[in-house]
Formats: sequence, C-alpha cells, structure tokens
Amino acid sequence: MATPRPRSTPRASRGTGSSPSATSAAARLATRQTGAEAKRKLGVREQSAQQTRDSILKAATKIFAKYGYDGGSVEKISKAANSYDRMIYYYFGNKEGLFIEVIEGIYRRMNEAESHLRLNTDAPVQALKEVIDFVLSYYQKHPEFVTLLNTENLHQGRHISKSPRASEYSSPAIDIIARILQSGAQQGLFREDLNARNVYLLIAATGYFYMSNRYTLTAFLGESLEDPRNVQSWKAFVTESVLRIVRR
Repeated sequence: MATPRPRSTPRASRGTGSSPSATSAAARLATRQTGAEAKRKLGVREQSAQQTRDSILKAATKIFAKYGYDGGSVEKISKAANSYDRMIYYYFGNKEGLFIEVIEGIYRRMNEAESHLRLNTDAPVQALKEVIDFVLSYYQKHPEFVTLLNTENLHQGRHISKSPRASEYSSPAIDIIARILQSGAQQGLFREDLNARNVYLLIAATGYFYMSNRYTLTAFLGESLEDPRNVQSWKAFVTESVLRIVRR
C-alpha cells in the first residue's frame, strides 16, 4: 500500500492579493491624502474666519466713525457686517476690544501709506512739499481717520492707552522730515535749529483742523471747505507757510 504524501501548504497565486510593501505604500498614500485634505479644510476655515474678522472691523470702522464710541453698538456693527453679535465677542472680547483694534487699524494704515513715500532728500524743498501734500491729502481722503481720533480724544485716549501696540504707531513721517531738514540745513537752505516733531505737528495740525471743523467752518464762512478750489488754496497756503518757517 502506497504511503500517502504529505499535503503541502497552498501558496497564494501570483497576481491576487497584495504584498506587504504594496499595502504599506497604499497606506502611506492614503495618510498623505487625508493629511492634505485636513490641511485644505483647515485653510478654508482659517480663511473664512479671517474674512469674518475683517468684515467686522470694516463695519466697526464705519459705525464708530458715524455714531462715535457710545453710539456704535455691537448690534449695529454686527448688522452692518452681516454677522452675529457673538462673533464680535468671540474675536474681540467686547466692544472696547473692537474699538481698540479699529483705532490701531487706522494708525497702521496711515503708517503704511507714509512708509511708501519715495522722496529725494537731496532736493529738500520739493521733498517737504510732497510730505505736506501727502499729510493733507490723506486726511481729506480718509475722513474717518479724523472722526475716529476726535472720538478717542473725547474719551481722553483711554482706549488706545490700553493697546499693547500703541507705541508701534509713531509716525514714520517724523523720521522722514528729520532727514529732509538735515539735508536742507547742510545745503544752507533750512535753519539748523528746527525740530522735526514740531514741523510734523504743524503740518498735521493744519490738515487735521481743516477737516475736523469743515462743517462748522463752512457754516460760519458761508463757503464749502470741501470745494476742490478751497482745498487746493489751503494746501498752497500751508505749504508756503511751512517753507517760510523752515527756510534760513
């Protein structure tokens, strides 16, 4: 009688199933795809959150400029932003926190605009004329800047004083004017005893006063201070006045 042959363990046929290395590669690919998808979703959420935040800040700037701090309610702002009250508290903590960021924002935007000035300090008279034109024009193009600063000054600066970034917003224009005055003095065109801060304050004061009081002055003077001809006449007068002060 023939001895039965031992059964051999069947081998997996080629082409069916998958090897361990192939399975591992597929798993790694799936992990990468899942991670990329998660990052994409996270990026979309972050972008959406930033858009909501920016929308609230934009609306708050308009509402506070129109109604002041006391009249600019959370409800008005959320409605203008097409958002919800709770989102203001979520992103800014409270109305004061939102107002502080609005004030920081208007200072930051002006500083950014100032930093883009490209002036030739070797021609100090022309450079100073351009600085004057920039400051006065900025106030006219951004009346909300003047209005919001009026509001904060009525509150004696109590909100912006709580900003940890307030000191970052010192005007770059002062440094620019200092370089212009130094160049002018070296060329014998300007006085040597000038203080750049005082010259900047003189320029800013003339532009700020004109814009902040334009409505009452229009009533008192009987002519619109927003008339382009009057605006241009004022710019020319301020420019001449500042140059008379700084020249030797």
